[in-house]
Amino acid sequence: MLTLDTDIINISRVGKTTAKYLNKLGITTVRDLLFYFPFRYDDFTHLTPIDKLQPETSANVVGQIELIENKRSWRRRMYITEALITDGTETLKVIWFNQPFIARNLRVGDKVSLAGKIEEDAGGLVMKSPVYEKIYNPPSPLYQGGSAVHTQGFVPNYHLTASITQKQLRFLIKQIIGAAKQISDWLPAGVKRNLRLLDLSKAIAKIHFPKTKDEIESSRQRLAFNELFLIQIQSQLIKKELEASQAEPIPFLEETTKKFVSSLPWQLTDAQRKAAWEILQDIAKDKPMSRLLSGDVGSGKTIVALIAMLNAALNGYQAVLMAPTEILAHQHFETISGLLKDFNIPISLITSSEKKIYFKGNIQNMEESEIRNPKSEICIGTHALIQEKIEFKNLGLAIIDEQHRFGVEQRKTLMENGNKKTTPHLLSMTATPIPRSLALALYGDLNLSIINQMPKGRKPILTKIVPEEKRLEAYNFIRQQIDSGRQIFVICPLIDPSDKLGVKSVKQEFEKLDKQIFPDLKIGILHGRMKPAEKEKIMREFLDNKIKILVATSVIEVGVDVPNAAIMMIEGAERFGLAQLHQFRGRVGRSQYQSYCFLFTENSSAKTAKRLQALTTCHDGFALAKMDLKFRGAGEIYGTAQKGFPQLIIASLFDYKLMKEAQVEAIKIIEADPDLKDYPLLAEKLGDWEKNVHLE
Repeated sequence: MLTLDTDIINISRVGKTTAKYLNKLGITTVRDLLFYFPFRYDDFTHLTPIDKLQPETSANVVGQIELIENKRSWRRRMYITEALITDGTETLKVIWFNQPFIARNLRVGDKVSLAGKIEEDAGGLVMKSPVYEKIYNPPSPLYQGGSAVHTQGFVPNYHLTASITQKQLRFLIKQIIGAAKQISDWLPAGVKRNLRLLDLSKAIAKIHFPKTKDEIESSRQRLAFNELFLIQIQSQLIKKELEASQAEPIPFLEETTKKFVSSLPWQLTDAQRKAAWEILQDIAKDKPMSRLLSGDVGSGKTIVALIAMLNAALNGYQAVLMAPTEILAHQHFETISGLLKDFNIPISLITSSEKKIYFKGNIQNMEESEIRNPKSEICIGTHALIQEKIEFKNLGLAIIDEQHRFGVEQRKTLMENGNKKTTPHLLSMTATPIPRSLALALYGDLNLSIINQMPKGRKPILTKIVPEEKRLEAYNFIRQQIDSGRQIFVICPLIDPSDKLGVKSVKQEFEKLDKQIFPDLKIGILHGRMKPAEKEKIMREFLDNKIKILVATSVIEVGVDVPNAAIMMIEGAERFGLAQLHQFRGRVGRSQYQSYCFLFTENSSAKTAKRLQALTTCHDGFALAKMDLKFRGAGEIYGTAQKGFPQLIIASLFDYKLMKEAQVEAIKIIEADPDLKDYPLLAEKLGDWEKNVHLE
């Protein structure tokens, strides 16, 4: 009998190769497969008679095969499988390309269900490359209430690797869906009753194979509530813990701070001043600060954090800044060392590949003993800060840059590496723009500072959709910008070429730009499969203006500041969410130069054009995320604004009512039972969740 912990390889039709591909999706057990949720549905709830079909629409047709045969197309060097299907009202021509096995799977007389797009050609209507299923009599176990899994009803779609198909995944989930009944429901019965939420096992069964829109929504509500409720329980527990703990007060050094701010090569915005003052007031108290600093990309969060770090260092406390990538940590190290050059403050950098210390204008490698017990007042690093088992002598302030990329356990470890008698002040930073009301509902334990102004002198980034016929014009403009001394980012959705997806890859684009378009310029390539040292070298050369054009994947989305970069060129723009495109765009426009963002797409649909058009007029990341949700429509169940909040897979930042309900129920439970003694399943779930909620 299959259990939730059964290895995926023990499921029927899963061999070693398929198991390997499933593992790439994070699926190793039956439980993982059940919790691998669809991201949207195809609506094939209505059968269309063949005589009522319309061109340029998607349809579900059921009929009998009158003719099926393979032909060889010598011109295109491929097999073409042609079939004629009748349902009694009319006959429809169906074509598949390069799938000769279909003519062996389907025979004349078979009854089939087909789902796909209807097109018009010289001979009339045709359905090209549809998904198909045989209809058996009696029905196959893979039919739900007599209807097909892949071509009828609400058909789930999952994120895939190149070697797994939607059909395969649906087939496997259908086989094991009964195991959902074994899942223990950790949500307290009273909460389920109050909010009329589905049992967890029912929600999981229905999210995979819903019969109605109501079933999609009710299962989504339950699974979204799970995520929001765990965040709220955790927030309330942290709040209680903070209320009971002590921190070392860090007095505000007014004169020195004012002198430092006036020495900066730019003027602080009012929003930066306000945020800095809120933080300075918090760290002057004997209760640990727990504050979230939210500001759009390029709004100047780092300098606000640095003002607090300077006050900590000059008061004799250590301040730690933890960044999600080596490139960003290195950049913070260089920026902060430069800005604090007139202060005698030792500043260290600790990443897996670099251990350096800056003091009085000199940079040198750290000794092993120094790494374990850094003497520096300001310490900047990555995950290495907690992986290297560092003991800080007097940690007063911990700052997490892009806080969503570090799990609760990691943040806890960093906090515990300081003075054991007191708790350090904690400042989390995020570039995900989020309104005050939502942030307070989502993170009840955090105070909030928002930077909603861009630094003075910054020009708005001009964003344009570039049609394919104007590509050469865009390249000529890029050449002019490079001749003026500027640099260019080029973003592609994939690392390697993919025939199936037909979108641009980093490797293809690098080859084309390097060999054909700009053979005289130095072009760099950057993607997630490269080793940290390789990435660091390329980024360093780009920052030093040795590389003129950097072709990259979304790896550059977080953090990197290249003031000289003036053009962001995005290939396959339709494959990114609007909020993510906005994050890419924020990598340019970091100086006084006019900057541009060029969006390239080979998708000519009106929906894509309308969605990308929004980016040309709107510069508010949160508003764009909200638009994205609207454009995607009800067929999509995943939230879109939580880029930066990976705990939210099913829920979105727009589930405000659900968020408030989760907060109310969590407060009730924690006030009555802070140790969760009456809720052992919830306590166990919370422990597992805290370990897993972060990005590697």
